[in-house]
Formats: sequence, C-alpha cells, structure tokens
Amino acid sequence: MHEPLNVLTNARTELARFPRVLDALLKDLDEAAWRAHPVPVEWAPVEIVCHLRDEEVEDFGARLRVVVEGGTSFAPIDPERWATERRYAEDDGLRALAAFRERRAASLRFLDGFAHSSSGLAPGRLMVAVEHRRLGYLSGLDILAAWVEHDRLHLAQLASTLARNWAARWAPLHTEYAGPIPYANG
Repeated sequence: MHEPLNVLTNARTELARFPRVLDALLKDLDEAAWRAHPVPVEWAPVEIVCHLRDEEVEDFGARLRVVVEGGTSFAPIDPERWATERRYAEDDGLRALAAFRERRAASLRFLDGFAHSSSGLAPGRLMVAVEHRRLGYLSGLDILAAWVEHDRLHLAQLASTLARNWAARWAPLHTEYAGPIPYANG
C-alpha cells in the first residue's frame, strides 16, 4: 500500500499544475476553435473544459469529501448527460476555464487541510474506502490517483482535438508529415 501523505503530496502537485497547462493550450483560441469538433462524435474544446469544471466539484471533490467525512455512499453522476443538459457546446470557453481554475483552487485548499493538523483532516483518512456501485470500494487514495489520471486523459483528448482541428484548418497542406493525426477519419 502507498503511504497516504506521499500520494497526497504528489497528487496535489499534479492537480496544481494542470490549470497552467490548460491555460497554455487554450489561452489564444478563437471562438471557432473553442467550438470545433475533431469529428462529430467527439467533444470540442469548450465541452472538454466544461466537463472538467463540473467534474471538479461534482465528482472527484465531492467523492473525496464523502470518504474523509465518513460518508457511506457516493451520489450518482452522469457526465455525458450533463454535456447535453447543461449545453456545454454553447458555453463560453474562457468563462468555463476561469470557473474550472476557481474550482480547482478550492480543491487544492481542501487538500492543503490534510497538511495542517488543526483542520482535523488526517492523511490516514484517505485510506478509508466507500463502496462504488460499479467499481467496488474506492479509497480516498484511489480517488486522488484517479483525479490526476482524469486530468491527464482529458489533456490527451484535448491535445488530440487541437491536433485534428489544426490539420483540418490547414488542409490540403500535408500536416500528416508530422506523424499520424488523431481522429484520422475526421
């Protein structure tokens, strides 16, 4: 088993880095680029950022709180449905990114509470597990590790989306010279 403080420290570092990475990738996108789908069934950058914004509070942050506060079950979530119901495709990309940054900053402040004994959040609480209806038991450590992995998976998705959209923008120039273009059937 991994030492809770080690997992917490490393996860916190990675979670803090991610908003800066997003800012670097997205800060200069124009409105069309925010809304461009690499292929019809894949999300545009604005939808990816809206997803990250909502998952920050309603998935990872909420579930970690359930674990450390002694809860016994996780609230169900439906991110795919949220994308439609919350009209992610119509949202403002920069506003969604700013909201994500604010929510991530709040998450980081919560995680900082584990480093200060006066907060009552002992790192050992992260070893507690709560049953997940599909995956079995998830500990706070599982959630922290998955949270970082979620960021990285969506970073890969976003990078692939931007690469495909760049190639489409400059067609018929031979951008494939760089290597395989994600979403090749786009």
